[in-house]
Amino acid sequence: MNKINIFIPAALLALAINSCTDLDVDVKSQYTTYPNSEIAAEAKTSDVYYAFRGMLGRRYNEAMTLSSDECMGVSFDGDYYDSGNYAHPSLHNFKPDDACIGYWTDLSSGITKCNRVIVDLGGEDAAVTAPVRAVRAFYHFILMDSYGDVPILDHVLDANEALERSPRADVAKWIESELLAIRDNMTTKVDASTYGRPTRWMVDALLAKLYINWNVYTNDVTSSSWSATAANKKLDACVAVCDDIIQSGLFNLSDDYLRKFYPSNGAGIKDFIYAMPYTAANEDGMTYARFRTWRKGDTNGSGGAGLYGMVVTKSVGGNFAVNPEFAALFSLNGDRRNDALFKGALYQYNPSTYEVTTNPYTYKGVQVILTQNVALKTQDENLNVGNTVSGWSQGYRFNKFMMDPTAFGLYNRCQDNDIPIFRYADILLTKCEAILRGATATNGDTPKGLFNQIRAYVNAPAIASNPTLDELLDERGREFFDENWRRNDLIRFGHFEYDWGYKNIINPTAKTDYTKRIFPVPTGVLNENTNWSQNPGY
Repeated sequence: MNKINIFIPAALLALAINSCTDLDVDVKSQYTTYPNSEIAAEAKTSDVYYAFRGMLGRRYNEAMTLSSDECMGVSFDGDYYDSGNYAHPSLHNFKPDDACIGYWTDLSSGITKCNRVIVDLGGEDAAVTAPVRAVRAFYHFILMDSYGDVPILDHVLDANEALERSPRADVAKWIESELLAIRDNMTTKVDASTYGRPTRWMVDALLAKLYINWNVYTNDVTSSSWSATAANKKLDACVAVCDDIIQSGLFNLSDDYLRKFYPSNGAGIKDFIYAMPYTAANEDGMTYARFRTWRKGDTNGSGGAGLYGMVVTKSVGGNFAVNPEFAALFSLNGDRRNDALFKGALYQYNPSTYEVTTNPYTYKGVQVILTQNVALKTQDENLNVGNTVSGWSQGYRFNKFMMDPTAFGLYNRCQDNDIPIFRYADILLTKCEAILRGATATNGDTPKGLFNQIRAYVNAPAIASNPTLDELLDERGREFFDENWRRNDLIRFGHFEYDWGYKNIINPTAKTDYTKRIFPVPTGVLNENTNWSQNPGY
């Protein structure tokens, strides 16, 4: 690993905690002149940028991955059923009490922190608050994308102020206005000092996501009359912000596909526009590998080295089985992305380089072989594959965010892998999609050329003509799987109700229930806001 763990002395931490208990104090009143230096601003803003770290590292990812065609959350004779937390999203049977749906409060808390910092730093007109407003807009975007109608929290709430939800379309328009208002005040610097922080390019990328989804966010996507091919008036604007990033020359596809997701990733990755930094020791919460490995991969079943080339001192879950239909995407000749799945006969990995070796991985003397198809013991919402070697081996597993097995054991299954939120590759394919949907092509770019830039860097076959939208969706699946965008893509393309896994078999209503394109409001949020109603369909 090449990351730096920063530890805060206990005495200093205690001082910080004891100094910040009264949130209602006028911060400026404590000084003759408010300290508006770069250091003071950094101290104020450091916390607000990472309010989403915990949820992104697990629960949000569960909701995005399991509700898409990527994975199903299986159980092992009841083990890992966990009150349906993994099965419900896999079957589009979302419940307001599902743990994976409960990240609303984390985001609203992050927004509240942003609003306080904006006031403390001089208000929304101050250039120094632009990055805070950017991340506030991002948190609103995630809330709106997930739950539909949400409050626009653009100020510090009064104690008795009634909180109301705004229509999703109004939230989308507010996010756009916020981002356009701050765009020119954002830093254009891209280096270690801005890594994981909002920049001009993060704002552009968020605008690109907003614009390409404009048809989703400004119309009633839960209606059967909604069309994925309806006109989108923001397509040319989408191309413009994509061009701003492309023409900056600051990002490229020079990184190896797998290595940019390894535990050693970080500020040096040229594909990452905006990422969430993690270290297992003290910027923790990233636990993807725990659920994507083989169920008993911590050892060889007899106390010896396991799948990761050593004994891992913490057990693993292994209950995210790749849906067979999604696994079929990873079959292009020479495609480096094919190596990002555990599939077929397993071989051990080198615990230092994270690369696969030629050593067969055996469990109790027999090589482990994963099947592409998933066979359930009974076809019900338990998604039970059985608690045996055969059951644990049902379905391929994702190996994109390879764990560091030592850190995984030392730090309670946490990982050092940073999670990209916006990537340059996404900007290229978003511009490709916008042109396919009707935007004016710019700078000589064609859908075929943009698409083939992706194919080239992963060593996959080039295409000979412009892709269809369905081909583009498949390519987005290969390129961005397990990066929390697949649900978003499937809804925009009108594929969210399609057949995959056991979703439409066990829950036949999922095939035509468009209300599931928006999650239920968590029960705890409704209990705190008794004037609100639950989303339709729940």
